[in-house]
Amino acid sequence: MMEVRLQAQEDEITLLKSSLADALRRLRIHDQVLQLLKQQARTRARTGSLSTDESRACNWKMHSWKVLLYLRETGPNSTVSLVWKRRMRSQKKMKEEEEGSRKRNYHGHHQLKSPFSPPPSEAQPRPHSNLQTRTSAPALDPCLPSKKERRLYKPIVCFSGQSIKMFIRGRPITMYIPSNIQNYDELKMEPPSERLELDWVYGYRGRDGRANLYFLPTGEAVYFIACVIVLYHINNRTQRHYRKHTDCVRCLTLHPDKVRVASGQTAGVDKDGKAVQPCVYIWDSTTLVTLWEIGPGTFQRGVGSVAFSFDAGSFLCVIDDSNDHMLSLWDCTKRTKHAEIKSTNEAVFAVEFNPRDSANIITCGKSHVYFWTLSGGQLTKKQGIFGKYKKPKFIQCFVFSLTGDVLTGDSEGNILTWGKSAADIKTLGKGAKETYQIMRQTRAHEGSVFTLCALQGGGLLSGGGKDRKIIRWSADLAPERECEIPEQFGAVRTIAAVDEEELLVGTTRNAILRGTFSDGFVAIVQGHVDEMWGLATHPSQNIFLTCGHDRQVCLWNTEEHKLDWCITLEEYGLCADFCPNGSVVSVGLSTGRWMVLDLLTREVVSESTDGNEQLSVMRYSPDGSFLAVGSHDNFIYIYSVTESGRRYTRFGKCNGHSSFITHLDWSKDGKYIMSNSGDYEILYWDIAAGCKLLRNRFESKDREWASYTCVLGFHVMGVWLEGSDGTDINALCRSHNEKMVAVADDFCKVHLFQYPCPKLKAPSHKYEGHGSHVTNVCFTHSDSHLLSIGGKDTCILQWKVIGGGVGNSQERLASASSTSTSSPEPATS
Repeated sequence: MMEVRLQAQEDEITLLKSSLADALRRLRIHDQVLQLLKQQARTRARTGSLSTDESRACNWKMHSWKVLLYLRETGPNSTVSLVWKRRMRSQKKMKEEEEGSRKRNYHGHHQLKSPFSPPPSEAQPRPHSNLQTRTSAPALDPCLPSKKERRLYKPIVCFSGQSIKMFIRGRPITMYIPSNIQNYDELKMEPPSERLELDWVYGYRGRDGRANLYFLPTGEAVYFIACVIVLYHINNRTQRHYRKHTDCVRCLTLHPDKVRVASGQTAGVDKDGKAVQPCVYIWDSTTLVTLWEIGPGTFQRGVGSVAFSFDAGSFLCVIDDSNDHMLSLWDCTKRTKHAEIKSTNEAVFAVEFNPRDSANIITCGKSHVYFWTLSGGQLTKKQGIFGKYKKPKFIQCFVFSLTGDVLTGDSEGNILTWGKSAADIKTLGKGAKETYQIMRQTRAHEGSVFTLCALQGGGLLSGGGKDRKIIRWSADLAPERECEIPEQFGAVRTIAAVDEEELLVGTTRNAILRGTFSDGFVAIVQGHVDEMWGLATHPSQNIFLTCGHDRQVCLWNTEEHKLDWCITLEEYGLCADFCPNGSVVSVGLSTGRWMVLDLLTREVVSESTDGNEQLSVMRYSPDGSFLAVGSHDNFIYIYSVTESGRRYTRFGKCNGHSSFITHLDWSKDGKYIMSNSGDYEILYWDIAAGCKLLRNRFESKDREWASYTCVLGFHVMGVWLEGSDGTDINALCRSHNEKMVAVADDFCKVHLFQYPCPKLKAPSHKYEGHGSHVTNVCFTHSDSHLLSIGGKDTCILQWKVIGGGVGNSQERLASASSTSTSSPEPATS
């Protein structure tokens, strides 16, 4: 929690710094504008169009109102506000002294119209919408806007300048309306005709999961990542998905009938900050139909462990993540809660029913093993006694042997055999009943024993942490065979037996391996192990590249649904882009360094460093002749590209942003760049003219862009929700056919909008699946699929694009603007 608060404070400090720099720049501009206005007023006074007094009054009010707008955005106690207040007091005093003798004359001309307001014939009525039109002159004072226009957090449309002003966190963002739009108010926004369907899920949650991998009689491995439970057929290499969960799945268990599954999720927060209650779903693995939802409002924080009883699965035991780790027993036949009790204040890792007696339940976790007994609807517990044996810090896992003994694996690398014994009266006193004590200690692994798996023949499998070994034991715990999994996959997290020989192994580096002791193990599922940000799709092939905080750069195949190759870097990657010729890919790192990799050899063919801060975006020009590198040092570095993307020479640097670069796009002719920054600026650059900043942004309103990933712009203004704070949208991507735009938000959602969507509250299709903020989205080269990557959930979702209409974005925009309708906009689907 403290890390989240610290990150939020750092983000706020960054925004404040950028706002202050921008405020000082704007004050300089306002001073220049004030001088120009005074000169214009003097000129008009000489020609007789307006008196000097009226000119001064109007200039003063116009200038004051502009600055007051900005001060309300920056806050009353900001440095800029205090400086401006001092200026206001001094200038007001001088003004009162100058106008003292002219007071009567000023009141006599109070009703004069301002030269800056349109004549009465040009005044238009204001439409009833969230976008107010600044077209008519105010009634009371010609130099001050109306009350409606003072609502700073409402977007304002200025038809006289053909622009829209939108406010994010009080910051005004001006966007100019393209020439092909005749009537902005009559634009009709509709959801896209295309839809998304989940096609494939890359990754597995093994880094912090336990007992989360099972093998079904259908030939499918069932496991989870993010909010999705995956059923992967290990021979046919197909996936099915159970998607009822609304937040990250935490635990999983299989019913004795090998068909029904119970899964529990963590608590979450929706986009409005309201808590999402944790729950448990019991569902059919054949039909994917939910049979029973347990516990909305019952569990706290999340569900950590679940287990079915072995008497036909009549009961389900659930342990939540509250401080007391409440243990509850649910009757699956009557669908009622049977019993509930506080288990412990320490972490609980596993729960299981005794296969011989469903009235007995075992739990284990930090420094404890508890033996529970159900009698008369009440649960009582006895703690396992370690006696002369060293008490380990963690009891990681346990299973039942064929003789009914309990075998536990601990953090000391031992397998402990537990059994009932008569109470030691000398130690526990008179009246003490039987206890559960350690009968035998077996040294198994170096480091923790993360998992134990009982085999049908009475044998046992154990998986080690530090030594990465899988050991097969006989019924009397004599080691028979062992093997070591490759270091690149991490430690053994869980084991599921396919048969007496073949195994499935989940690892701590989010991989699932398949194999035998004789033939070894190969990965059938792989994924990242830390937060991802970099995503790029190939310009002509069905492959894509990801990179993230785990320092891995991975190339994936969307057709074969597999990892083609993976390399590990010295620093973590944050952004990437393929060269248009498709032979190389550039990757931006966290230290300001970036490198170019050959796709075939995986070798570094070029390398450079720009500044010492992290890079946020890499973007090639459409013809591949330039590479733009956006950095957190507020600069965009431009490189000329030769030798088929293998040689890079610094061409120039775009200097003008007052905050870090977040997104950028090239124009279709490869001469211009549009960029966004952390303080919500939209700037345009003429690269051909030497990386020159285009001061007149109005000239760029009709420019066509080769890609559209900037989150701020006229064509994507509708993706922002009302009340957005500027960080709610992490990324967006326009399809290559320019019909739709996909959005990655901070609330675990992927949205699909029609492109363009220039009106607020544009309807969209919304898709769930991620369990963390969605960091990036990207369409494949043919627009057949959309890729989305998660942050902390380390999940990659591949969506299939289905449906679709005809006509490009320009035709739809023109037809929408020429069609008049009074019906309300369709609701978000």
